[in-house]
Amino acid sequence: MKKKILVVDDDAAMVRLISQILTRQGYEILASNNGQDALRLLYNHKPDLVLLDIVMPTMDGWQTCSRIRDISATIPIIMLTGRRKTEDDVARGLDYGADDYLIKPVGNKELAARVQAMLRRAELPSSIEDEGQDAIFSDGYLTVDIAQRRVTVDGQRVKLTPIEFRLLALLLQNTGRILTHSQLLEKVWGWEYVDDLDYVRIYISHLRRKIEPDPSLPKYIITEPGVGYYFQKLV
Repeated sequence: MKKKILVVDDDAAMVRLISQILTRQGYEILASNNGQDALRLLYNHKPDLVLLDIVMPTMDGWQTCSRIRDISATIPIIMLTGRRKTEDDVARGLDYGADDYLIKPVGNKELAARVQAMLRRAELPSSIEDEGQDAIFSDGYLTVDIAQRRVTVDGQRVKLTPIEFRLLALLLQNTGRILTHSQLLEKVWGWEYVDDLDYVRIYISHLRRKIEPDPSLPKYIITEPGVGYYFQKLV
């Protein structure tokens, strides 16, 4: 069965271009030119991935992304932006639940590779979970149930994006072991992302804000300068 991709952009020419590229790759395309219609298509057709423009009238990409996350916590969302990707954009996207960014105009090979990577990771949601031995971590403040994909901090449920959860699960199941930036990128994002070193730093920073008692003085996710990160259990 063909994978379904929802393309949301008010630029009809861009929708046609992306649709042509992905159709040639064997995907079924659902197209929308606004956020409201995109949510209807998402609900009725349950696509496997969403490509979502940021700048749209009435309901912009950020609002649409947030609404999509209310419907599905796991569907991959790639934001399309017409400007250079910045750290602020990535951080804002994380707040709304986005997984990745692509800069328009989109290159054929890059678009196909990023979509393939996202779908491949979505098809194997338990790959990281199966590699470790501890299915549940709890120290009274932080609790992570890997099998249930549930995280609580000080008794309160915390919502993590699929990538944030995979990153936390990988670090947790390698407790005390330093994982390099390249190892984290390959395991969590896929080999297509091994050059995107800023991704790790930005996502780690965002994850710390969600789980650490004091993100400025992290106690769980520790930086090994110039190398990578490791998870530390509190005594």
